[in-house]
Amino acid sequence: MKAAQITGYGAPDVLRVNDVDRPAPGAGEVLVSVEASSVNGHDVIVRAGELKMVSGRRFPIGAGLDFAGVVVETGAEVESHRVGDRVWGMVHPRQRHTTAGAAEYVVVPADRIAPAPAGLSPVDAASLVVAGVTALIALRDSVRLAGGERVLVRGAAGGVGTAAVQLAHAMGGHVTALARDRHAQLLTGLGADEVLDYGSTTSDRIGPFDVIVDTVGSELHCYRGRLAKGGRMVTVGLSAGALAAIAASSVHGSRRIRTFSARPDSAVLRDLTGHVASGALRPVVDSVYPLADIAAAHTAFERGGAVGKHVIAVSA
Repeated sequence: MKAAQITGYGAPDVLRVNDVDRPAPGAGEVLVSVEASSVNGHDVIVRAGELKMVSGRRFPIGAGLDFAGVVVETGAEVESHRVGDRVWGMVHPRQRHTTAGAAEYVVVPADRIAPAPAGLSPVDAASLVVAGVTALIALRDSVRLAGGERVLVRGAAGGVGTAAVQLAHAMGGHVTALARDRHAQLLTGLGADEVLDYGSTTSDRIGPFDVIVDTVGSELHCYRGRLAKGGRMVTVGLSAGALAAIAASSVHGSRRIRTFSARPDSAVLRDLTGHVASGALRPVVDSVYPLADIAAAHTAFERGGAVGKHVIAVSA
């Protein structure tokens, strides 16, 4: 099979699409024929070498955190899925994989996939896996958004941002989206009550907010200062600077800056499917690349300015 792999840490050109042996599922695992994957911030920082403590220094490393596809083989003790099931899921972000979601086939534990939402194309489904799971856990579990609360989504036009705007709206929040002004119409259509241009809006001129969802990872202490009494802030835009700000904010109690690792389990994916089925969440795809052009997709991600997700179309 063909699989995208990181051959060394660095720029997007360290990505290669190599011919490798097709994996076989073990006990409790399934083999999925991958139809689409997507580019996520986690993929980019692993490739750049910012998570060497986790990913190590042995190459190649599999690229691609998420996937949508079809179950083609099940291992022993798997009763939750059958051959032919259309599924979506994630490899574990804290485990090292020689091949991962951006490949023609992927083996994963059966408890890390769930039935894909009916009616979504593989490209649309792949665009929602990591973005949707991240936004859902951030709002529901990390900051516990309540109806009527004022929510700021920073980086609202990106993959996680567009999902967070939609889910915050569905949960009854009053949503302010911070993004490029040219994305205002789209974000209003997704449920934002107000859209602010990040190029001309400084943190000291907005708020206060009950909840802040940050996808950028910079100036975190400035935005934390815009929380109302009892407010909560969560960031998914991790960097060395962001981690330092998170640690420093611990003295602020409930108004500290929170973060988390999105857990790729079936229960969360099923919850996400429910939001898609109800119409509360829909995909936003910026561009689609063939597997052979995954390096170009990473380059586009790092360039910024996308609306929604960069998706990798995989043909097995």
